[in-house]
Amino acid sequence: MIVYPGYLALAEQNFAANPEIHVTEKTPPAFIVQAENDPVHVENSTVYFLALKNAKVPVEMHLYAEGGHGYGLRPTALPVTTWPKSVETWLRTISMLPALAPK
Repeated sequence: MIVYPGYLALAEQNFAANPEIHVTEKTPPAFIVQAENDPVHVENSTVYFLALKNAKVPVEMHLYAEGGHGYGLRPTALPVTTWPKSVETWLRTISMLPALAPK
């Protein structure tokens, strides 16, 4: 899980991918979560998402309109508070966790 990521895109270079981050088909799957009103530029998430997608690495990204920076696992009144449940669903989708038994 990559939560409010930084340093994946270079702001001073029009948000180009950071050349120090080497994405290959062997890069681990990633779940990216960030709020658009985070002072850390959301382009860090979008650039990394595209790099993983182009390398055919399983990736899921959730961008929330509000949440700021530092929400972590702390419950809030904002939709961003649901991201841990989304991670669990994603991990089941990519078979990193067992599927839930039907009810």
